[in-house]
Amino acid sequence: MTQPVEELVLEAGRTERHYWRDLWRYRELLYILAWRDIAVRYKQTAVGVAWALLQPLAQMLVMVVVFSKVAGLPSDGQAPYALMVFAAMLPWQFFASAISSSSASIVGNANLISKVYFPRMLIPAAAVVTSVVDFLISFAILVALMLWYGYAPGWRMLTLPLFMALALLAAFGPGLLVTALNTEYRDFRYVIPFIVQFGLYVSPVGFSSTVLRERFGEAFFLLYSLNPMVGVIEGFRWAILDGQAPLHAPALTLSILLSLAFLLLGALYFRRLERSFADVI
Repeated sequence: MTQPVEELVLEAGRTERHYWRDLWRYRELLYILAWRDIAVRYKQTAVGVAWALLQPLAQMLVMVVVFSKVAGLPSDGQAPYALMVFAAMLPWQFFASAISSSSASIVGNANLISKVYFPRMLIPAAAVVTSVVDFLISFAILVALMLWYGYAPGWRMLTLPLFMALALLAAFGPGLLVTALNTEYRDFRYVIPFIVQFGLYVSPVGFSSTVLRERFGEAFFLLYSLNPMVGVIEGFRWAILDGQAPLHAPALTLSILLSLAFLLLGALYFRRLERSFADVI
């Protein structure tokens, strides 16, 4: 009895045509890459998990002193100033960690990329997923602060996963863009920390966005909301502070639209340079 003969067909452009389907087919690789990054970050480290707690806590304390005690800026409604700041620190720290981690992800996986085929977009995606773990660890500080101040969450807290999904969307698009740029132009790695640090101070993290609207008007705030993280931060505060921080619908709409635009731009630019990654790293 003759055995069936398997036929190997090499077809030009097959990888390009099935790229988006391959992202789903290789989804288990995403889990493996993300778990590996998590293990490397926290395994055999003295302050691995503690650092994820201390960093946002220290930044919150500095901002409370500078903006509340020194500048005398008000909080949102009756919410404690520290709680208002930390409600914004959560999405910002996630965004900053996702951008920083994904920017070096391709270069850090040079050996893997040069040996086997898989959709390269899975690598920065795994870096973003790893940043979710930091977010969940930092969320423990929020719970502790709410218990400390006796601040009970309301029904709006149930909407927090929706704003977390928006934060993921806002981080993944720019993450793809800076990953491709950093892989193609190695000196770009010096620009990324500056962009992240600068973004912290131009986002409403240490102060209420209501102050900006009252002092500079709606037109200025709409222009200010071209920063996609403005809508994300306002959404987090609205959910965590049970509506004491107003949810500005135009800012939220801009955040969604700009996050989608950055995702499209990042994906297109990443795909354009992806075929040359193995040659340049």
